[in-house]
Amino acid sequence: MLDKTYSPAQVEAKHYEAWEKSGAFAADADSNAQPYTIMMPPPNVTGSLHMGHALTFTLQDILIRYHRMRGDDALWQPGTDHAGIATQMVVERQLAADGKTRHDLGRAGFIDRVWQWKAESGGTITRQLRRLGASPDWDRERFTMDEGLSKAVAKVFVTLHKQSLIYRDKRLVNWDPKLHTAISDLEVESREVKGHLWHFKYPLENRPDQFITVATTRPETMLGDTAIAVHPEDERYKDLIGSFAVLPLVGRRIPIVGDEYADPETGSGAVKITPAHDFNDFEVGRRNKLEMINVLDRDAKIIDDAMIPEAYRGLDRYEARKRIVADLEEQGLVEKIEPHTHMLPHGDRSGMVIEPWLTDQWYCDAVTLAQPAIKAVEEGRTVFVPKQWENTYFEWMRNIQPWCISRQIWWGHQIPAWYGPDGAVFVEETEDEAKAAAEAHYGAPTDLTRDSDVLDTWFSSALWPFSTLGWPDRTKELERYYPGDVLVTGFDIIFFWVARMMMMGLHFMGDVPFRHVYIHALVRDERGQKMSKSKGNVIDPLELIDEYGCDALRFTLAAMAAQGRDIKLAVGRVEGNRNFATKLWNAARYCQMNECAAQPGFDPASVKLTVNRWIVGEVAKTAARAAEAIEAYRFNDAANALYQFTWNTFCDWYLEFTKPILNGDDAEAKAETRATTGWVLDEILQLLHPFMPFITEELWEELGTGREHGLIRASWPQFGSDIADASAEAEMDWVVRLISTVRGVRSEMNVPAGAQIPLLLKDASPGTVQRLDTYRDIILRMARLSSADTTSDAAPKGSIQAVLDEATVVLPLAGVIDVDQEKARLSKEIDKHTAEIAKIDQKLGNANFVSRAPAEVIEEQRDRRATAEAAKQKLAEALARLSAA
Repeated sequence: MLDKTYSPAQVEAKHYEAWEKSGAFAADADSNAQPYTIMMPPPNVTGSLHMGHALTFTLQDILIRYHRMRGDDALWQPGTDHAGIATQMVVERQLAADGKTRHDLGRAGFIDRVWQWKAESGGTITRQLRRLGASPDWDRERFTMDEGLSKAVAKVFVTLHKQSLIYRDKRLVNWDPKLHTAISDLEVESREVKGHLWHFKYPLENRPDQFITVATTRPETMLGDTAIAVHPEDERYKDLIGSFAVLPLVGRRIPIVGDEYADPETGSGAVKITPAHDFNDFEVGRRNKLEMINVLDRDAKIIDDAMIPEAYRGLDRYEARKRIVADLEEQGLVEKIEPHTHMLPHGDRSGMVIEPWLTDQWYCDAVTLAQPAIKAVEEGRTVFVPKQWENTYFEWMRNIQPWCISRQIWWGHQIPAWYGPDGAVFVEETEDEAKAAAEAHYGAPTDLTRDSDVLDTWFSSALWPFSTLGWPDRTKELERYYPGDVLVTGFDIIFFWVARMMMMGLHFMGDVPFRHVYIHALVRDERGQKMSKSKGNVIDPLELIDEYGCDALRFTLAAMAAQGRDIKLAVGRVEGNRNFATKLWNAARYCQMNECAAQPGFDPASVKLTVNRWIVGEVAKTAARAAEAIEAYRFNDAANALYQFTWNTFCDWYLEFTKPILNGDDAEAKAETRATTGWVLDEILQLLHPFMPFITEELWEELGTGREHGLIRASWPQFGSDIADASAEAEMDWVVRLISTVRGVRSEMNVPAGAQIPLLLKDASPGTVQRLDTYRDIILRMARLSSADTTSDAAPKGSIQAVLDEATVVLPLAGVIDVDQEKARLSKEIDKHTAEIAKIDQKLGNANFVSRAPAEVIEEQRDRRATAEAAKQKLAEALARLSAA
């Protein structure tokens, strides 16, 4: 007999270990089954499970378990990313605690130390994924620094270089002055900062006492100004275009150029151009062939160079700012200083303000590689779900810039480039090949120096869909599982990862890496705010698993994963789905106590009792609805269909309808109902398994005798059209609607729970009269009625009426409730909702509020208004019925 309560902690580890040991997660490359592939977005090896992980991996696991049950050869390819900067920082912090730096160990020693850390602590995230119930093929787990994947990275780099699609260039990058490396846009976060806008007067050459005023938030970069830009059509400055100004403090003459980047409506309309320290200025500089002068070093200090006035050399950028402003004020060249709030880029790991910095880096020609990737989505070879994310993809891809792929750190794939004594570069897959190329070039063996940079982490991640399957070798796995069926990921890495996998997959495999890209939303807190440590609103998925069980968390995330809407996660929702698990457990105990068990050879199409024919048809409909929703990535629709069927149709209706049969004397009816109930419960377990794998596996094991295999190896329920019985459905649906109508009136009118009231069906057809006679006992019991009869007379005074098909449901409530008191209560509730709606409308009608409030706050207000409006409407209908009584 099942325990009285379900204890997730005792069940989850047991079943997961059994699944993994049995090979239940494994794909079979030699199978004749249809392959189905999901490439796991590899979490950082430094990571630990957060709510975004919990959502994305739950949805992927639902898909993979569903397709296994459908008989597909399902591969969910797992792995982790080496996370270059993040991992290096972890190990460097450990060294710092011992009073050391990576330079004390040297490059080789430091890399060994990182591998040691990875062996000891790098499996945290994969252990936590197991706690979530994720079921990838762990035997195929890969790491982006594995030997095979490193081989693929070198092959791709060399191939692209030989095709002139990888090259060296001097351009601006996001430079982190603390980490001393270029970082990607994804590793930059913009923070609002209160600063100043300085207006400086630059003297015009050969025009005594005449100036042109420019505004800047970064006075320290003026040392590298190489031009002033004005709009070509700006009448104020037209005559200055082609002339020169004199750069204050430095004395260098700089041209005044006409460029549409200058906005006549902003500030003075004149803009200082510092091509080496601003991304927009860099483009202006290239268009106008301006000199690019770098005035900062890798620490964001003013460089020690003869072209820089000696007073500023070696100063930190902010100290230089103070000195420069003071010196300009002394010379009378500061026109005004205004308070100015603006967004400043910060490194997400170092916390330092990022510098646009001019430096030599390796670049990938993303513009060329993007064209086939754009075309593939335009032609529908890869489809985004929801479809509107294609617009984001196109916007990024059609405006793509050269991709900086080099990083100035030690942990990662070292760039396969070697330099000769004269700077000649030899790009080859191995050092031996580079030496051979150098010997051919120089005519003699020559010492080479390897490039010290490593590749951007996204470079190796871009190869994930095919490098994990053995490429560049033509393995059977590569032939079978590429391209994948779906990529499940968040919108924030459409450009950084999705787009780059598309580019690399098409270039090296000749086909897209996946047929669908499902973009899921963010998990926010219950108020719709983004979770962050600073706000103190982070919800830890592992704590929720400890408290409510893994199945409750998984089901909650799936049930809330509506396409295009962020998830507002309240702990109460997880608790509610823990109650759903309890409901399922209690229903199973009830079935067990009443000897309801699935019978070998049971044929659901052969049942005779109307109530059993009805529930069998409902199972078939639910299985079809859930399957259709899962395949369309409408996880919330699938979860809600299963919830409604399990809790409402099966537990609240069918089990209640069949109690008289199980307690009766008709042995044949009792046997059929027991077998049907057991069969339905088995089908529920199979349908719920992708969403709630642990409790369903436990019940399958406990309730089944002599089963050939665990639930994880069971098939998804599929039925023919002959199993549905329209007449049984119509009959039982009528009973459900009648009882629900009575319950609704009782609730709306505050009828005491213990009060039994009479029911009259007015103008009922012969068929309806027969249904009432057949199910009278059930209706009396479940609707808490004293009687249920038919009539053709007028409704008694004080009756509440409702229409049910051709008949009118009449509920005489005079003497049961105080009509005037209930009218007053309903009116008061309506007024309360009216006031709330007016308050919200006032807020949403306030242009100042709407312009300042975050989008999630606006959405929350609209949701509250819709809820209040629906409640008000329902109360108004109840009041109208009461007034007509």
